[in-house]
Amino acid sequence: MTKVKIPKELLRLLTEEEIIIFEELRIRIQELNYKTNLTRLIKGDDYWISQVYDSLWLFKENSNKNFDNKKFIDIGSGCGFPGFAYAITHPTSEIYLVDSSKKKTDSLKEIIKSINFKNNIFVINDRIENLGRQSSFRNSFNIATARAVSNPSTVSEYILPMLESNGLGILYRGKWTEKDHKNLENTLRVLEGKIQQIKSNFLPREKGIRNAIFIEPKTFCPNIYPRSIGKAEKYPLEG
Repeated sequence: MTKVKIPKELLRLLTEEEIIIFEELRIRIQELNYKTNLTRLIKGDDYWISQVYDSLWLFKENSNKNFDNKKFIDIGSGCGFPGFAYAITHPTSEIYLVDSSKKKTDSLKEIIKSINFKNNIFVINDRIENLGRQSSFRNSFNIATARAVSNPSTVSEYILPMLESNGLGILYRGKWTEKDHKNLENTLRVLEGKIQQIKSNFLPREKGIRNAIFIEPKTFCPNIYPRSIGKAEKYPLEG
């Protein structure tokens, strides 16, 4: 393969083998974009910074935590980020990619067939509200992520029911305000969770500020959550 040119900021985070897989992934997503509009972030810094680096920095910069050998779920996975990025860099983890769009989950399955991931990766076409009420999924994940999915209060209602007692939820956000923080705290109080920490980072190449909001259960989330489809979006618990 032709040597892949990537931003220097990523060189310290990735092995040569990982870089090759990420480039294979980029090419495959670009091919699938012709029939399914997966993402516009597929070339140059748009891909390597706004997709790959943005997905990974919070795992790589958080050296006091062990993110290997986990059961990981990515909610609203879209074109596969951060799920694929986490899978490539944490090959011993089991990965679940969830999206309500069948076109997108079909594309994710095509990608998995064509790329030699080391993980067991499962693609699920369903609403997270449905999965959160199923005993085979509820309270069973070590890590749950949501990137570019609704507001923090809504997303936390999707994430908390999926986590085991020591699990970790990660909300990817752009700007983060005091109002956002207060609303999320109000929501987590209802869901029996709490904010563990917040990490901020300015993405390289002027790609903007990113905040990673780490949340965790205090005890198991009440069984009435998540509510039925659309309720968390329409009536967030932040009030």
